[in-house]
Amino acid sequence: MKSPSSDPIVDRWEGTVRRQPDRPALFDATARVLRTFAEIEVEAARWEEQFAALQAGTVLAVQIGNHPAWPAVLIAGLRREIIILALETTITDGERAAIMKTCRCRGLLAADENGSANLRPLGDAASAPSWGNLPRPSLLKLTSGTTAAPRAIRFRSQQLLADCDQICDTMGIAENDLNFGVIPVSHSYGFSNLITPLLARGVAMVMSRDRLPRAVLDGLARTRATVFPGMPVFFQAFCAVEETPDLSSLRLCISAGAPLSGALAERFREKFGQSIHSFYGSSECGGICYDRTGESLSDGYVGSAMNGVQVEGVDSAAAASQVRVSSAAVADGYFPEQDASGLGRGVFVPDDLLERCGSGWRIAGRVSDLINVAGMKVNPAEVEAHLMALPGVRQAVVFGRRSALRNEEVAACVVTEENVGEAELLRSCRQRLSGCQVPRRIFVVSEIPVNERGKTSRRDLAARFGQLG
Repeated sequence: MKSPSSDPIVDRWEGTVRRQPDRPALFDATARVLRTFAEIEVEAARWEEQFAALQAGTVLAVQIGNHPAWPAVLIAGLRREIIILALETTITDGERAAIMKTCRCRGLLAADENGSANLRPLGDAASAPSWGNLPRPSLLKLTSGTTAAPRAIRFRSQQLLADCDQICDTMGIAENDLNFGVIPVSHSYGFSNLITPLLARGVAMVMSRDRLPRAVLDGLARTRATVFPGMPVFFQAFCAVEETPDLSSLRLCISAGAPLSGALAERFREKFGQSIHSFYGSSECGGICYDRTGESLSDGYVGSAMNGVQVEGVDSAAAASQVRVSSAAVADGYFPEQDASGLGRGVFVPDDLLERCGSGWRIAGRVSDLINVAGMKVNPAEVEAHLMALPGVRQAVVFGRRSALRNEEVAACVVTEENVGEAELLRSCRQRLSGCQVPRRIFVVSEIPVNERGKTSRRDLAARFGQLG
């Protein structure tokens, strides 16, 4: 094992290995042991040898999905002072090339057809970043922000470790737990709830790549996992499965990535006897709020501030406002641009609109989602709440479409039960909503598409349904 380093995550990791070298650290969804903690350390040493071709301070793109090599790759990168850029597997080759050019990557670690992770140095194809007076990051996270163009967020190990500790302490996740990892570990949610708790806290995890509801439920039962970090789309799919396995070992269900509806939380509780604990965070600052009891059935409720996090409304006079998040987990800034407006020095202001709900907070929408209908600002979340309260409506997403006369017009996609159609829904909206809030069209669909992170893009829906009559 290496001598103590100056990197706090590596220091914690080395303590973890000393405590429990032979304990299983990684499982597959059939409960087969993939790595012990000692075997991850040996694997990390092998990756260090391969990373010798990359200079300290250069960026390495990692696109391997939920691969068991992830913990070892991260440790090796931290020891070599290589900056890891986590990429999702769902992006296209063209998107990957553009991202790697923007972030000046000098190497790509990708999985081949057989699932093996292979390193491909890029030589002088891209000049290494010059960090100047900026603190050198350990990890770059991608985020789309309020535009379609992705950008990277700069994190040091101290901030990643702070987020890990805040999550584990707030949620009560301990060394004797077993995390079930089906959410992408390349995304902030998966990275902070799965990878860093394993390294810094010794929380073993299951690496699952099969996202089918039946497969996930069977994996939870076989592995006897105790903690499931999921998204609303998973919990909704679980409720539709008729015969479910024994999940008596599961003690904690976490939902993040999109607001959780009270109706879904209630259905899940009735079917499985488990509460869902809403978790709200952002790529720029990690965890923000958490519903510690899981008892609220208010739509979009996310609980109170996490341990070590301060949350205050930016506009105290408004019912719903952006919030100012203060935490040791807040990133240093963006890359490659150096504009840190709204981010840095321990403070971040997300784009979400939050409102007080009892002792906690509820997500009421996003600044960028407001629909401009002839100068009137319509919050799509308010229209969604009305639609979701109607009999026979299972899901609803409201978005804005371009309008030649009114700048934008309100539209919606809904999933309904049989015999509930557009005309009936529009009649109800005209009776209860103001004129500018009433959708011009409601598209009844079999399912509302989500991305790998479990999120629905209003922008994508507007593009898809914008030209339909």
